[in-house]
Amino acid sequence: MNSYEDYLFWKLAESFIIQSGYRVVKLFPDEKEFWLEKKESAQAPIVRLCRSDFGWSSVMARDVERTAATGAQIRSQLRLRNLRIFNIYISEQPPVDDYHPILSEPFLYRDRFSETSVQTILFANGTFRQAMESLSLSGIVDASFMNLSNVTDLPPGDAEEARRRTLEYAVNASKREQAIFTAGKPFFTYIFMVIQVLVFLLVELYGGSTNPATLIKFGAKFNPLILEGEWWRFITPVFLHIGFLHLAMNTIGLYFVGTAVERMLGSPRFLFVYLFAGFGGSLASFLFSHEISAGASGAIFGCLGALLYFGMVYPRLFYRTMGHTVFVIIIVNLAFGFSVSMVDNAGHLGGLAAGFLGAGIVHFPKKRKTLSQIIFAAASILLAAALLQHGFKAGLGPKDEHSVILLAQEKVNKENYREAYSILSRYEKGNKVTEKTYFLLSYTEIKLQMLADAKAHLLKAIALDNNFPEAHFNLALIYLEERDLVSAKKHAEIAESLKPGQKEYQNLVEEIGKALSGVPGS
Repeated sequence: MNSYEDYLFWKLAESFIIQSGYRVVKLFPDEKEFWLEKKESAQAPIVRLCRSDFGWSSVMARDVERTAATGAQIRSQLRLRNLRIFNIYISEQPPVDDYHPILSEPFLYRDRFSETSVQTILFANGTFRQAMESLSLSGIVDASFMNLSNVTDLPPGDAEEARRRTLEYAVNASKREQAIFTAGKPFFTYIFMVIQVLVFLLVELYGGSTNPATLIKFGAKFNPLILEGEWWRFITPVFLHIGFLHLAMNTIGLYFVGTAVERMLGSPRFLFVYLFAGFGGSLASFLFSHEISAGASGAIFGCLGALLYFGMVYPRLFYRTMGHTVFVIIIVNLAFGFSVSMVDNAGHLGGLAAGFLGAGIVHFPKKRKTLSQIIFAAASILLAAALLQHGFKAGLGPKDEHSVILLAQEKVNKENYREAYSILSRYEKGNKVTEKTYFLLSYTEIKLQMLADAKAHLLKAIALDNNFPEAHFNLALIYLEERDLVSAKKHAEIAESLKPGQKEYQNLVEEIGKALSGVPGS
């Protein structure tokens, strides 16, 4: 393997692989044909380097056609509309007949909407100067160090040494790339998956994962309670999910994205990034949405943000392996979020940004600490502090009746009836309210022994919705307390008719009936 052509073949391979950063896609067993790629280069995504001798131009032409057909398959796999291939032959002699048309124009392989072009360059006795000029003009590789004008100018160097050096570099480069993706094992990813399933089952057991009061009880993001100092609600929503479909989608997403990121970052770094992204998602939701929110999607978007940071640090490797997929996942999910009102896209975007920043803080394993990590950490702290200060000053309390009722209900659950009454009565004075607010307000007034006020609010609730069994039942109790048995019986019977089979309602009707039977003239 010490011919000039063999030496040139391996020197060109060395130039592409070592000096220009091309990656070996395929090396044939006889080591006389390389397929190389450099996806980040739009000019030359595919290069074929072939050591072959052609007696006739027709044989070369058929080989070019086969190269184009193979390239079309690659183009389809890469989902590209067009693909350009540089096809470089190293031969002892050119074909004996006219081969110049093959070199002068690219061979085009077209299907319905796509095109694969093959530009052929021939290094052979008498063609070296032209081949070097074509290679230099292509811009796909820096071959100026070879400065070849004729085969006799080639040093009779050891082709075997160039071969060893090139293949060793390619193998080591492949190992280095693989090491980036295997820094750790997905330990915490699986832990988080188990936790969110167990929490979901617990929430279902204690009231249901679609019950707002239950979600608040278990730590969902709820602005009014965060403003009251329940800061843990920036983290606990990561482990809560609203309904089985929500849990299933996020568990699947965490499995695919989380495992990839944890393998790249290692478990300790992944733990920080995941929780920091979850915090960032909850913080963004706190600032831009007053609705209750829960779910791991903000943290999962944070994993995608970490992959974007990976793309910034390793752009060539990112675009060659996952870049297209990551962008598609982000765009599709955000588009879905903006089209469905119940999806908290603020949390998604916040998690995405926090995941990027978090990855910048911890960086990657086996990388020296850099000034950029300090900058990322300082920027993250300052940004989080500024957003928190704005949120707590901006009055992000309950903005609508639904939020007011949820907050008041939470106070009732904790038997803080005075606080619940204060919240509801303030809201009632300045807003048009529904029967739900009147009913809950009357409940707090009953607990505070404000029966006259409770009676008035129950009558307002019934006026808005006469088919409100709980309101009729409580009103019957107040009339019974006032010894107005006729009115009490009327509303108790309405409650029972609206909710037949309710034992409590039946017992009240019977109790009032017995009381009336002992009243003269009843």
